[in-house]
Amino acid sequence: MHTKTFVAAAVGFGLLTLSACGSSDSGSGGDSKTVTLVSHDSWAVSKSVLKDFEKQSGYTVKVLKDGDAGQAVNKAILTKDNPQGDVFFGVDNTLLSRALDNGLFQSYDAKGSALVKPEYRVDQTKHRVTPIDTGDICVNYDKAYFTKHKLTPPASFADLAKPAYKNLLVTENAATSSPGLGFLLGSAAQFGDDGWQAYWKKLKANGVKVVDGWEQAYDQEFSGSAGGKKAGGDRPLVVSYASSPPAEVIYGDPKPTTAPTGVSYGTCFRQTEYAGLLSNAKNTKGGKAFLDFLLTKEFQEDMPLNMFVYPVREGAQVPQEFVKYGRQASDPETMAPAKIAANRDQWVKSWTSLVLK
Repeated sequence: MHTKTFVAAAVGFGLLTLSACGSSDSGSGGDSKTVTLVSHDSWAVSKSVLKDFEKQSGYTVKVLKDGDAGQAVNKAILTKDNPQGDVFFGVDNTLLSRALDNGLFQSYDAKGSALVKPEYRVDQTKHRVTPIDTGDICVNYDKAYFTKHKLTPPASFADLAKPAYKNLLVTENAATSSPGLGFLLGSAAQFGDDGWQAYWKKLKANGVKVVDGWEQAYDQEFSGSAGGKKAGGDRPLVVSYASSPPAEVIYGDPKPTTAPTGVSYGTCFRQTEYAGLLSNAKNTKGGKAFLDFLLTKEFQEDMPLNMFVYPVREGAQVPQEFVKYGRQASDPETMAPAKIAANRDQWVKSWTSLVLK
């Protein structure tokens, strides 16, 4: 989520971390028995599920985590001629065009791709990336704060600019963070090419706080999260994910009977994460096998409780905690990849001038 960045979904809880395993044998031409995955920090998988892949395929998996999703993508582009690994996981729809335009991936139509729900498929002629998971970037609220102050939580983007919510919202930097960028794109989808800047001027005047990444926003500044409570966070509104409330329940100690946080569903932007076989990968055969694995029902059903994202494969089930505490947005904001590609960099530049200076 990925900092999906969702991720963990992505949502970046990092509670189940996976250390690099296996030998350092890099091999070449697909003969190596080690396949190396490069990802953002929110990558996580159950050990038993990974072991199943290793046993069935004969490959050992090595994982390299490279920070927030935006940082990881940029580093992968810079090293594309001599990549750190074979497969990259964690480029999302907000940054996909940057990766494709820079030739980050080579073509491979993964086994199981026909089972991916049609709305998540992209690049269908070249198959340079494979959809893996989806989630919604949304404002989360601290239920206790709003109950105590007898204040109704915001229900929309427009609500966040109202005086009642002054100095309550913390968001991530759109230039450095995947959820921060997703929230910016959501506002552009909501208010249009000519209206989003005026909206952000209102948010700035209303005291929005901007921090570098999701972990700082959610685990330090947000008063509703377990981490934020310990850190003394004083912002009861945060840009996070629709799947964050079930994580608060699952990892609560003691475990609460209801989620302490809620989701403002009128502020959501749909995010999809992809994986691809890196150009110039040393172990292309192993990389292809790993991409096939990411679309198996076993992995797709393992993702929700590890990275707090939703599967994209038809028929993959989500855990009851997601059904009860973390439903997907019914009508999230979306934006065509081509429009993101055409506007993203200029919008981020304008946003930086408006909000940070």
